Amino acid sequence: MAVEITSKIVGYRIKQQAPAVPAPELQDENPLTVRIPSRPEGTLEAVSEKISYVGAEGRKKVYLLVSFMPVEGVIGGKRVVIERPVEFFFPSGQLSSEHQWITATMRSLSLAARGGYVTQAVADLRKVAWDKGLVRCGMNRWNKPMFHDSEVAAIAWSIQQILYRRGFLDRDGNQVPVEQLVERYAHRMTHGHAWQPDEEATEVETGAVEAIGGEHSAPKKPESSGPATVGNCPECRGELIMMDGCPTCYAGCGWSKCG
Repeated sequence: MAVEITSKIVGYRIKQQAPAVPAPELQDENPLTVRIPSRPEGTLEAVSEKISYVGAEGRKKVYLLVSFMPVEGVIGGKRVVIERPVEFFFPSGQLSSEHQWITATMRSLSLAARGGYVTQAVADLRKVAWDKGLVRCGMNRWNKPMFHDSEVAAIAWSIQQILYRRGFLDRDGNQVPVEQLVERYAHRMTHGHAWQPDEEATEVETGAVEAIGGEHSAPKKPESSGPATVGNCPECRGELIMMDGCPTCYAGCGWSKCG
């Protein structure tokens, strides 16, 4: 709309635009420790694992489900996203009297996962011991049987392996730095599949013994790879170890010389 100026112009000034208000700086919020109040509604990605272990009562098998979800946070003033475990589930078809402790433990782990301290909770479970002898479950990096102090410790080790293959923990059960978790989640979004550990890369770690004298020298067995064997099982030809003063098969059949 045009306006006619009838009076004499004695001065003028240019109207200045209001200065832009700077965006508030984001406060750092570690996505590893962001508390999740409850399991979100809807579908979550999950890993189903069959865990088999052998103890004084013979071979047992259980099935576990571990659910994961993306969690946002702020690192260095930038919004980032990582993947975290949020739920550990024990299918109801296995709810016998001897498995009730597993159900209770999975509920506690789910609370720990949503609270941001699941790594320490699983590590503590690996320290649980009982008086029924060692429990065989899984193979170590030297392809030797793993022996644990209890069924609880064996299942906790299996959970650590699930989280390791998912990229949340390292091979020894330690927490992967949040920066690497951000990169691995970004890799997943870019390539359409989850990060996978490089099984081809073999590192010499503490406790391992390198072969010397050329490539034809046989590597020595690590001292921590398991208990000493005392023979072979007459049933399955597996290795026997001493348990409660009695030769017992830990290859799978559970045979014992003492009956």
